[in-house]
Amino acid sequence: MDIIRLQPAGLVRSPAFSHVAIVPAGAATIYVGGQNGVDDTGTVISTDIAEQTSRAVDNVVVALGAAGASLIDVVQWTVLIAADADLGAAYGAIAPRLAGPGVPPLVTAARVAGLGVPGALIEVSVIAAKLPS
Repeated sequence: MDIIRLQPAGLVRSPAFSHVAIVPAGAATIYVGGQNGVDDTGTVISTDIAEQTSRAVDNVVVALGAAGASLIDVVQWTVLIAADADLGAAYGAIAPRLAGPGVPPLVTAARVAGLGVPGALIEVSVIAAKLPS
């Protein structure tokens, strides 16, 4: 029983993302709300988008770990990047961590006017699925 990720013919094929995921019955679904590049006190760790991005993903790792999951279990990423942030630097920091082994997860990304945490340049959330052992 595996999570199936599809890159159907007729849609753009990318090593960075898939278009469809099929999660089998019996898998636990894990939702991680928006994570910013903040420390455990809620303080934005830097004004640098790459540093914020790395920390936001680290925060996702902590949240997933609390549910017994890891980045390998991520089915879908949502990535919100402040419109005035350096998109290339953000992508460079997050891209290596978006995809695990095999076919990559689904990814939705958007440039936004602002985020709820003052000074935050990125926010990421994930949906993961943990298959029974």
